Amino acid sequence: MLEPAKFSKPRYDWTVDEVLEILSAPFMDLVYAAATVHRMYFDPDEVQVSSLLSIKTGACPEDCKYCPQSAWYKTGLIKESLLAYDTIMEKARIAKSHGATRFCMGAAWRNPKERDMAFILQVIRGVKSLGLETCMTLGMLTKEQAAELAGAGLDYYNHNLDTSPEFYSQIITTRTYEDRLETLRYVRDAGIKICCGGILGMGETRRDRASFLRQVAMIKPHPESVPINLLVKVKGTPLEKAPDLDPFEFIRVVATARLLFPESYVRMSAGREEMSEEMQALCFLAGANSIFYGARLLTTHNSGENRDIGIFEKLGLNRNEKLTESDTDDLHFIFEKVHENAHRDNPEHRGCARLDQM
Repeated sequence: MLEPAKFSKPRYDWTVDEVLEILSAPFMDLVYAAATVHRMYFDPDEVQVSSLLSIKTGACPEDCKYCPQSAWYKTGLIKESLLAYDTIMEKARIAKSHGATRFCMGAAWRNPKERDMAFILQVIRGVKSLGLETCMTLGMLTKEQAAELAGAGLDYYNHNLDTSPEFYSQIITTRTYEDRLETLRYVRDAGIKICCGGILGMGETRRDRASFLRQVAMIKPHPESVPINLLVKVKGTPLEKAPDLDPFEFIRVVATARLLFPESYVRMSAGREEMSEEMQALCFLAGANSIFYGARLLTTHNSGENRDIGIFEKLGLNRNEKLTESDTDDLHFIFEKVHENAHRDNPEHRGCARLDQM
């Protein structure tokens, strides 16, 4: 029996075997413990909602096997250069007008070049001036770049570990696990909040999932946001025929994340389009309390806005929020407009950029 009191405070010294034992606990006990711990720190009827925008798409030199934005694979994605400043501001204003409190922006880079930093800093300051929290994912950072982002007022930086250190080389070879950890250290040292999680369903074992969670739990203090992504299989990538992940396994990881990160937001991120309402309900019960809202996550389809509103209404979530069907046309524009050319030319394209796994 899992005792919720044992998880009421963050720990940073978990072993892989300890996490694996939690992850493998009887399903009902695991979900009950996670739901109990969730209520120690959060209102169980509230889900944090963010908006997400790709500010630069495709032609990434990394070889992440799940990613259509990689230049290594032919997925039908049309690359796009950095969006104009005024375009980004327009999207941010629309997001704020419909209740978003955080505006997340991603660029398909291995790392930002120095020539791009002045523009990125301008964008951060501009979005901040609208009264929105800012989040960015730009790839690897130097210590100096992390300090620059912090100086501009960046609130969150997303940099996922993706999977366990043991399985990592099966997914990515163009950067090391230590490269990722180094960027996270720079971000934390600069005083920026961290968004760090991973992707499930890439062929990893349950022990890999435990090892991945343990790695994230070693970050001190814990990431403020922990996204749990379900692989979106993209034609043209090496993982397009990966076996489906059992929905209960996904829910187990969400519940275990809630127990390991009692003070963090646990986000259901990529893959929600494939999840039933019942599966998402169990994830919310198990402690998930953050989602991206909108019909698209950068280059991949997301659970539709009307569907999200329906789920929230059925579950009694976010009853004080003003997300209604009348809002969805403008919100849909935020996610759809930037990539409509790629999907017009290749209707079957279902890209899930590294940035989408956020």
